[in-house]
Amino acid sequence: MTATRAKTYFGVTLGILMVNSTFRRYLGDIGNAETWSFPVQYRIVADAVPSRMTELHNSSLLEPFKRAADELIAAGVDGITTTCGFLSIYQRELADYCSVPVATSSLLQVPMVERMLPTGRRVGILTYNGDVLNGPYLEAVGIAPDTPVIGVPQDSNFVRWIKEGDNSVTFDMLREEVVATAETLMRRHPDIGAIVSECTNLAPFTYDIAERVGVPVFDTVTMVNLFHASLRPRRYDNH
Repeated sequence: MTATRAKTYFGVTLGILMVNSTFRRYLGDIGNAETWSFPVQYRIVADAVPSRMTELHNSSLLEPFKRAADELIAAGVDGITTTCGFLSIYQRELADYCSVPVATSSLLQVPMVERMLPTGRRVGILTYNGDVLNGPYLEAVGIAPDTPVIGVPQDSNFVRWIKEGDNSVTFDMLREEVVATAETLMRRHPDIGAIVSECTNLAPFTYDIAERVGVPVFDTVTMVNLFHASLRPRRYDNH
């Protein structure tokens, strides 16, 4: 793709703008390179620490993300994504700024998934912080303001693991909290026909969520795989 562009490195199609964090990223997380069946290139955005990622509506990190995107594009990537779903708030700005396609957040899938569901069913959103994920974060990617949203409890091990980088928290502890939150979402809104996980760190638990609640679950992995497939389409040998 874009073979005439000058590139520093080759064979990497997707660039990932990364939050500056230290918590363990399990297999299935966007920040674990072994999650992907294709090579990716990361760029850490130094100012983007976890505590600032739910405050993007108050204090802008847009310029640091633009600079990091510039570096990835100049080096050779053909598409940009990120490790935080709250960056949906910058979707238009980054897409307009960058010379390659940008998919900031798994929330971009919500309008698509809504159209997959029958009348009377809707999408529910599972997020890192349900108190903040509203208004501009949803509007920026075409999500209706009355879409059901639930966050993992702010006093949970999950939030402490991310915010404080507390790697004493076990995978099993995280899984139980995440699945319990999804179950609460389904109890509150029994008309939900599918879930989209906003937080990229929820993806390692997608299988468990789907098994427990019995509806399709979309996450950052489903979005990135779709995005990459469009940037690097499979060639079929029919000769």
